[in-house]
Amino acid sequence: MNIDAVKWGGVLLIILALMAGSAWAAWAWQANAYGQQLAAKEAAHQTERTNLANANSAKILAEQGKRLALEQWLAASDQSHYRALTDEKTKQARLRDRLATTDLRLSVQLDAVETGCDAVQTTTAAAGCVAHGAARGQLDPAHAQRIIGITSDGDQGLIALQACQAYAKQVSGIK
Repeated sequence: MNIDAVKWGGVLLIILALMAGSAWAAWAWQANAYGQQLAAKEAAHQTERTNLANANSAKILAEQGKRLALEQWLAASDQSHYRALTDEKTKQARLRDRLATTDLRLSVQLDAVETGCDAVQTTTAAAGCVAHGAARGQLDPAHAQRIIGITSDGDQGLIALQACQAYAKQVSGIK
């Protein structure tokens, strides 16, 4: 029996070795298959992250393009506003200079009833009356300068208001 026991023991040992080898082979095959699945999932995840990053980059570039266009529009608008303001100031300064040199005189229309002049007369019967219009009185140059200064401030305010309105329309997208 000893020989049979050794014989059966050797066979059992071979069977156990084969079973252990086949278990190891199955384990290695499963690990390889699972590793391939993990690698495929990782590649898909990486592709998804790359696509999201590319989409975000495209959005950022589009927003930067919009911002650049708005900055260029604002620069052009500021330049236009500055030019209009400068032109208006130059025109007002020339007007003030003409008033100061008495090259130009401001006058106001006088009430024809108070002056005793008939505005519908065709002849100049009353002294100081204009034949085809109401009588006019000239303003003192200092008062004329003050009036021009007030209108100049108003004109500058209107130019600034137009610039603000154009900016608000552009920023809000109203056309």
